[in-house]
Amino acid sequence: MVFVIQGTQRGDEGKGKITDYIAQKMDIVCRFQGGNNAGHSIVVNGNRYALSSLPSGIISSNITNIIANGCVVNPDALIKEISTLKEKGINKFNLLISNKAHIIMPYHIDLDGAYEVLLGNESIGTTKKGIGPCYMDKASRIGIRFCDLLEPEYLKKRLTTALIIKNKELEMCNKPTYKFEDLYSHLLELAKILKPHIVDTSIVLNETINDKKQILFEGAQGTMLCLENGTYPFVTSSSPIASSVPLNAGISPKNIDKVIGIVKAYTTRVGEGPFVTELHDKVADNIRELGHEYGVVTHRPRRVGYLDLVVVKQACRLGGIDYLAMMLVDVLTGIKPLKICVSYELDGKIIDYVPSTISEVTRCKPIYKDFCGRDEDISNINNFYNLPKECQNYLNFIEEYLKTPIAFVSVGPEREKTIIKKDIF
Repeated sequence: MVFVIQGTQRGDEGKGKITDYIAQKMDIVCRFQGGNNAGHSIVVNGNRYALSSLPSGIISSNITNIIANGCVVNPDALIKEISTLKEKGINKFNLLISNKAHIIMPYHIDLDGAYEVLLGNESIGTTKKGIGPCYMDKASRIGIRFCDLLEPEYLKKRLTTALIIKNKELEMCNKPTYKFEDLYSHLLELAKILKPHIVDTSIVLNETINDKKQILFEGAQGTMLCLENGTYPFVTSSSPIASSVPLNAGISPKNIDKVIGIVKAYTTRVGEGPFVTELHDKVADNIRELGHEYGVVTHRPRRVGYLDLVVVKQACRLGGIDYLAMMLVDVLTGIKPLKICVSYELDGKIIDYVPSTISEVTRCKPIYKDFCGRDEDISNINNFYNLPKECQNYLNFIEEYLKTPIAFVSVGPEREKTIIKKDIF
């Protein structure tokens, strides 16, 4: 079986926890897009692991972890992340990197920051990790891939060509330029370390599918940050939607069996852009602290709001989502009353979709359905029907509104704090 994890909101939905949970039944966990601008937090045996480049199955020694061709990778950051895991005792893991994945170069990071400065008040709010500029070079066909590291002479040609353009861009942005010799020698050192991990991962994935084994694909960010279908231009530089998996991983679309949509029980956002249900009060402050809503990579405080089912409904439509995983439900303990956004009012018209332009989204006003909150601690409950009635009503409404069954309910960050509402395996 081939499963896909898709964030249904704007990222930070809790994909890392549920991916790690499901990964225990998988042979392969594959990251299919994005870079180290997004992080996953995983708690295992009381230990918290913050991942940004590595797939969420990396904690389990029996799982093959793949970084697919749709990803962009900062090799220095990746090596540092691996070292951090080893320091925490995670020494046994199987990591494969697609030879077609693109490399985030130091000049990409410089340009990312420079572009944000140039945009001023119109900045996107990127993490300045070089993700966008790397994807730009991929589209411009001057990017450097991991397979290039394995051919030193060809790497010389690729790097020489890239620097002709990138140094000009750096000069225009009043940034220091790069010397070929410095970058080339550094890339060769990286190649020595990473060479054992670099393979054609498309072949590995297709062989695994043919052998009828289990694969889980995970992306970074969420649906509304999709380059193609999100709230452009406040989006990432790739697509985290399930339909992008075949292209980004080198498999056939017919091989995807089930898509699991990850839904945070409320809504958060990092960076700039419209946020229809955003709160600026004590409710937001309480949720932020209870949910530890600070970026895994950036540590920036996340913007917080009520659950927006207009967004999640659109994610279900775009991704063909089969099942839902409700995350961080425990965080809403003590938040009373609770509200869920069920539609928008746009210029006097009621709509149930996310408009295409930022100006329209900014003018949208949320229309809420109210729910009773609860005071009970639910973190030790392991059966859906033992949850407080108020909690069941909240979740049942989500299921009915989206016409999509809930399979998992997370009541804490640990693996064992996961309620199985429907067995999808």
